[in-house]
Amino acid sequence: MERLQKIIAQAGIASRRKAEQLIMEGKVKVNGEVVRELGVKASANKDQIEVEGIPIDREEPVYFLLYKPSGVISSVKDEKGRKVVTDFLEVEQRVFPVGRLDYDTSGLLLLTNDGEFANYLMHPKFKIDKVYVAKVKGIPTREALKRLQQGIRLDDGKTAPAKVKMMSIDKKKQTAIVRITIHEGRNRQVRRMFEAIGHPVLKLKREEYGFLNLRGMNPGDVRPLKPIEVKHLRELAVTKPS
Repeated sequence: MERLQKIIAQAGIASRRKAEQLIMEGKVKVNGEVVRELGVKASANKDQIEVEGIPIDREEPVYFLLYKPSGVISSVKDEKGRKVVTDFLEVEQRVFPVGRLDYDTSGLLLLTNDGEFANYLMHPKFKIDKVYVAKVKGIPTREALKRLQQGIRLDDGKTAPAKVKMMSIDKKKQTAIVRITIHEGRNRQVRRMFEAIGHPVLKLKREEYGFLNLRGMNPGDVRPLKPIEVKHLRELAVTKPS
């Protein structure tokens, strides 16, 4: 038996906080009866649970790591018919991406059907390092990279301090490869940070997410996360509050 809001969150219907709100608003039923109290427990397998009139089917939680190629949408469907990240998985469960990578960004992306797990990882108060490798136009000066390290003022606020390392430069082509580590997840954040210092991103790849990496994988490859990796991700999220 588990708390009702936890069951709803794990089914991917809503975050636990949103699930609590739905319960208090009388939008959740257990075995045909409206429940308004947050302390109620139920069984996802034995009880009939409805949210806003729709029964929830509790699926076995699954967790995957995808090496997302460039030119793929981080969504479960696309109105324009473009390729989406779920096209790379052949599973019965209704999985969705944890966060997103831009259409033209490649790299490590997690997918799951566990809504609570996804909300843990995406919540702003948790700091999970994400490592990107960017090919940028021009060769940034040491002062420009220091601005990234200290935090850049963007239109939605100043970014948190980042770890930055120059990997290589090509004086002939006037490009550079820069490794940057951030823990925030704002829309197109890395690209906007480099634009702010005058060095637009030409190519971008997310190589690491926490302790996970793409070693031994090619674009389009997908693998299930090991139970110990799921456990470590949960621990990483809940033990690193800001």
